[in-house]
Amino acid sequence: MIIGCFALVQPFSPLKRQFELIREMGFNHADLTDNHDGATLGCEYGFSASISLESHPATIREMLQSTGLELTSVCAHANLLDPSSPDTYSTHEIIKAIRLANLLGVKQVITTEGEPRSDFGKRLTRDQKLLLIADRLHEPIRWAEEFGIEILLEPHGEITDSVEGMQAILDTLGHEKTIGINLDTGNSWLGGGDPLAFIDTFHTRIRHVHWKDMGNEWTERRGTIFGCGMGSIPLGDGVIGIRSIVDALCNIGFSGPTTLEVAGHENMCISAERLRAWST
Repeated sequence: MIIGCFALVQPFSPLKRQFELIREMGFNHADLTDNHDGATLGCEYGFSASISLESHPATIREMLQSTGLELTSVCAHANLLDPSSPDTYSTHEIIKAIRLANLLGVKQVITTEGEPRSDFGKRLTRDQKLLLIADRLHEPIRWAEEFGIEILLEPHGEITDSVEGMQAILDTLGHEKTIGINLDTGNSWLGGGDPLAFIDTFHTRIRHVHWKDMGNEWTERRGTIFGCGMGSIPLGDGVIGIRSIVDALCNIGFSGPTTLEVAGHENMCISAERLRAWST
């Protein structure tokens, strides 16, 4: 099992500094966590850890080489349920993320449906949501298959957070070799799902894991929130049952990349130490 780190570990710092901090903590792997389409003031003035999808790959490659890190994925978390708009991260951005991943030699792009913000999206029926997701991922799948890249769906929305919903999306999309799952332990639990049921149901379709644990204070809100950025406690200190999830992944022979989404230097180091112990 590869244990990496998300590239958002220090607020108001550029991406290169994120990579440096990840390496200083002893990690060898990271994901490309935040990106944007075009240019942003935050990146120009050094207080945002985002990378442009239009970046020359050498720019990113030089950051990685200078810190000794290897990327395991490019994150392209999208909004697939609101109307198409130039200011909505959706199909075009996922395709650009796939192209960038190909240029960087990265084989996984992670996305999800997200939560609709518009009245249009909120009024959609389940079948309509499945149709929109399939429509908006159709061309990204074609690009991914051209380059031999996996598109991994993450629990981070009303449909993907449950086993039943994820199964419905997988059945609708097809392309079993290209479409897999990035199991986010915190998101799936928070949305009312069961990470162990994901493992039991999908087995080898799980090809990446985002780790976070949730404290007991989140229990009352479970099933009403679909996705969160990171956990604020070490893995194993919360209510999700991370140790049993690690055991289940080991039992199915999972040995792929994983990413810590845990806030705080000490919390990340404790989490990594526990993962290494539990997975051996």
